[in-house]
Amino acid sequence: MSLLLGAYRRFKYGYMHTRYASTEVAAAATAAAQLSNASGMVGFWQTLSNSTPVAYMQDALIQIHDYSGLPWWSAIVLSTFLFRSVVTLPLTIYQHRITARIEGIALEMPAIVEELKREAAMAKQKFKWSDKQTAVVYRRSIKKQWQKLIIRDNCHPMKTIIVLWGQIPLWICQSVALRNLVYMLPDPTSLKAQIAATELTIGGFGWIPNLTVVDGSYILPVALGLINLAIIEVQTMTRTRPQTRLQNIANNVFRGLSVLMVPIACTVPSALCVYWVASSSFGLAQNLLLLSPKVRRAVGIPKTQTELEQPYDQLWLKIQKRARILEEAPADKSTSK
Repeated sequence: MSLLLGAYRRFKYGYMHTRYASTEVAAAATAAAQLSNASGMVGFWQTLSNSTPVAYMQDALIQIHDYSGLPWWSAIVLSTFLFRSVVTLPLTIYQHRITARIEGIALEMPAIVEELKREAAMAKQKFKWSDKQTAVVYRRSIKKQWQKLIIRDNCHPMKTIIVLWGQIPLWICQSVALRNLVYMLPDPTSLKAQIAATELTIGGFGWIPNLTVVDGSYILPVALGLINLAIIEVQTMTRTRPQTRLQNIANNVFRGLSVLMVPIACTVPSALCVYWVASSSFGLAQNLLLLSPKVRRAVGIPKTQTELEQPYDQLWLKIQKRARILEEAPADKSTSK
């Protein structure tokens, strides 16, 4: 039975951690894939483009640009950091708290399991149950006790995906709002839309002075892919438990999605690329910041057994180790020849 409990706990931790690590990439891939298929979903995009949330976001972007006096690329970055600080950062902190509570109650389960084992053995003898009947009752009792602990600490595992419920709508609304600004939607005859689109043509920087065209240098699309990959690798390298098969599969899937984001980003206006890169950069910085024990205590995340005391040192050591492996691989091949 302890083996069953161990497998259950490994599955529970693995599933939650995989969902958390892939939050950034999942949100990015969902929104980007939808945006890239806009030509085949004209009716849907017209409805979304004319929706109230997008209209509010569009007005907010214009207001931030006008009142800040910043060029459009800076206004996009500023608005991204502002919205993510207000929406997704609190949700991410809450997600960490829930995950820490779940880890805490999982530590209570071994003692409960032992007690249930004794009770099941006594009940089997008393009521002359078969092994199958005893196993069914035992599993039900474990599930019931786990649910009681979940209710007691208010930490249902479904709450660990709460970030997606905030981040994906935010991502889609801001992406569509920027798309509207670029293409003067939903009303191309509006003077306000024409002014914003004109300002975007000169609101870029460096190699992309015009934010209404694609990034022909592919610098931003490649940067987007690399940042999303970095988010996944940081989570992978800061784990304290061996990865499960489920985690390995999920990480590989999201690595693939991160790479897929590059050609998608090559087909959209630079204004969207600036937003996507800024949003992913915020996500990477947020994840790195929340590795710190001091920061975690400051925002009310309980200490857990799996928390790293020196997360940045371990991360740097893992990076160095991977770099050495990459350097040694070509040398091994040349030696074998």
